[in-house]
Amino acid sequence: MRPPRPPRPPSPQRSAELRRRFAQEARSERPDLATLCLLVGAEADGALDEAGLDAAQVELDRLAGELPFRPGTPRAWAVALRDLLGERYGFHGVAADYQRLESSLLHEVVRRRRGLPILLSVVWLEVARRAGAPVYGVALPGHFVVGFGGESAAASGPGSAPLGERVLVDPYDGGRLLSGTDAEALVAGATGAELRASMLEPAAPLDVVARVLNNIRAWAAARPEQSAVGLWAVELALLLPAHAARLRYERAVLLVQRGEFAAGAGELEAYAEVVEAVDEAVAEEVRGEARTARAMLN
Repeated sequence: MRPPRPPRPPSPQRSAELRRRFAQEARSERPDLATLCLLVGAEADGALDEAGLDAAQVELDRLAGELPFRPGTPRAWAVALRDLLGERYGFHGVAADYQRLESSLLHEVVRRRRGLPILLSVVWLEVARRAGAPVYGVALPGHFVVGFGGESAAASGPGSAPLGERVLVDPYDGGRLLSGTDAEALVAGATGAELRASMLEPAAPLDVVARVLNNIRAWAAARPEQSAVGLWAVELALLLPAHAARLRYERAVLLVQRGEFAAGAGELEAYAEVVEAVDEAVAEEVRGEARTARAMLN
């Protein structure tokens, strides 16, 4: 059975507008996670128009409206989300989802009710947030999950859980509630490392978006014929306020791989200027790559 083909990209004009909005949202005082993820989806899928963007937001609102009114403790919130999203609506993940670009696109995950752990977690986060839950994302190495409670429990009003109570759930597994041992096993299975307290800190929206884009870049890197997908994912990542300088090198290499030798060489030279201050040997190596790229023009 052939793997599914990725969606077609938008027009250049539509892409430019989407990127303008993405950069504006990413630099706002309180970046909206759903909006940013949906703009990523629109950059991937030219069929996702304004009506489609609105429809995805409306569906998240609708799902939030089906939750009980302020269930109470973090555990009660977690159970309510599991019962609604995991059991009633069947949001979950399977191994085959890692082979699909759609599994990293929020509008498709909302539609298909399947996706990667981080996108399923975004659904949990956005539905819970709309309902007023004390919720946050947890970027465990190799597996994203969702937390309820913690410091944010104090903001959930009278009758809420005591400060410090935390419950973790795994949306990829239908919202299964995780014990400390379960979280340790997830980390050990993904990296072989031990779970540390720092791994359980809330993930900021822009960090979540950066990780979504990292997943898309990794998906494209394993499929050389999808270099265009890798390129737009890198370019969106470069629009985030904080990003690794090496993304510029990755973009340059992709341009060269796609036959855009002059543009790629120029980007390599610009990256060499940046890196020279900290590592002259690497800078010279990159300049050598730029010379090679320019030689391909002859």
